Amino acid sequence: QVQPVESGGGLVHPGGSLRLSCVASGSAFGINAMAWYRQAPGKQRELVAEYPSGGSINYADPVKGRFTISRDDAKNTVYLTMNSLKVEDTAVYYCYVAFCTIAVRSTTCGDSWGKGPLVTVSQ
Repeated sequence: QVQPVESGGGLVHPGGSLRLSCVASGSAFGINAMAWYRQAPGKQRELVAEYPSGGSINYADPVKGRFTISRDDAKNTVYLTMNSLKVEDTAVYYCYVAFCTIAVRSTTCGDSWGKGPLVTVSQ
């Protein structure tokens, strides 16, 4: 099984910046996609940004121009750099990893979620 572990959440003032990191750990796996989702209090979980392997990066409209997703495949790590943060960006941010694990006679694909750091944007 592949387990994503996030870091980097916290409290920031409006207009400030934060960077989230997520490391996917496991054995003999390949990553198909990495993404960030968020869930604000009382709302459904929503996609923030996704970075498919060999595909196009996508951002949710509310974060375009302010957030940047990046990957370091050598480290199985995805980052979310968040600038010009707004109060409405306050949420738990979840790392998502789609992967395939490779065994001698089979390949099994699945996905995993991290536990999610809280990002609070407040005066």
